[in-house]
Order: sequence, then structure tokens, then C-alpha cells
Amino acid sequence: MYELYIGNKNYSSWSLRPWVLMREMQLSFNEHLLPFGDGAVWQAYREINPSGKVPCLIDGNTTVWDSLAIAEYLAERHAGVWPTAPAARAWARSAAAEMHSGFMDLRDDCPMSCGIRVRLTEISAALARDLARLGALWSEGLRRFGGPFLAGAQFSAVDAFYAPVAFRIRTYALPLDSAALAYAARLLALPSMQAWYEAALTETLRDQPHETEVLGQGTLLQDLRRR
Repeated sequence: MYELYIGNKNYSSWSLRPWVLMREMQLSFNEHLLPFGDGAVWQAYREINPSGKVPCLIDGNTTVWDSLAIAEYLAERHAGVWPTAPAARAWARSAAAEMHSGFMDLRDDCPMSCGIRVRLTEISAALARDLARLGALWSEGLRRFGGPFLAGAQFSAVDAFYAPVAFRIRTYALPLDSAALAYAARLLALPSMQAWYEAALTETLRDQPHETEVLGQGTLLQDLRRR
């Protein structure tokens, strides 16, 4: 049985990626949630994963950290993590890597917080460029491979890497074209995404640095989390 270590579901976009991938692929795992801000928990966790970061996958005596490394580790053991067709697989890996290392303004200006709704103070030029690139990338994948997912008919790792963006789009009402918004809605409708969201709403854990960062981006319109 896999052991998957994740952070708070309200905030941890990196944790969502392998979690939703494994749920959609119906891979069994035990979930271990490490709350942000709990120094004692994180110090103990460093004995498992010296990087001190989530997500982290434990498979017997093997420790795999970083969401992209986890996806590749799973791909070596389970069919369907990446598309079968070579062209679609190459595109999917490239798009996932672009998300993994890019879109920094989207990350900075729109931190993930699933359970609230925020009106941004402004959409900077840099954020607008990231949104334009996001829309173009999604449109390319849907057009080339026929949808409804980015690299074809089946959900794959590239969709998991953009799953946190779907939550960001909803939280901040980000302006995107109709095709991109429809794709984000498809992600949000997945059973795994709904399960993550419901769990995020029930979390009572609050990490003040995350809360401050999110609320510094604009005006809080709604807080749907159960207190």
C-alpha cells in the first residue's frame, strides 16, 4: 500500500496533484495530512523526507518526493498515468513540466485556497500573460487530442498538474475564454476533486501566513469553510 503525505487541503496545490491522480486512477493509498504551521509534526516528518516538503510518496523502502517525480514513479508501475500515443504523451509531459516550473505570477497572485471566494484588487500585466498562456495551452491540447481532457479522452497526469488551477479559477473568478472555463469546470466536477473540496471545507486548521497571503490579493467575498 502506498503512503501519501500531503499538506492542508485548503492550501496545498502541490499535494493535490498526486492525490487526485491516484484517486482518478483508483490506486489505493493511505493518506497522511501534515498541517502547515505545526513545527513538531514537520520536524518528525523530516525523518521520513529530509526535504521537509509535501507531497511525498512512500512505497515500502522507497521514498519519492516532488509531485512530478511521484507521477513518473507511478507511471513506471501503472498504465495510464501518461497517454499511450507518443505524440500525446510528449505533449502531456511538456505541459505538465511547464506547470511544474512556470506560471509563477499565477501562483503568486492567486494562492490556492479552496474554500473562499476573492475579488482580486487587480490583474497585473504579468498575471494576464500567464492567463493568456494558460488558455492557449489548454486550447491546444483540447484541439489536438480531441478532449475532454488535455491529452485526449482519458484523465492523465497532465490534468492532475492543472487541477489546482481549476480551484484558483473558481476562487478568484479568473477571466478565461469559454473553452478554458469549461475545461476547468470538468476538472471541478470529477469525483476526486469534489472529495478534496469537501474535505477542504471541513478543515478547521488555519495557517496564518497562508491566510494573510490570500487575503492580501483582494477582497474576501465569501468564506465557505466550516468553522
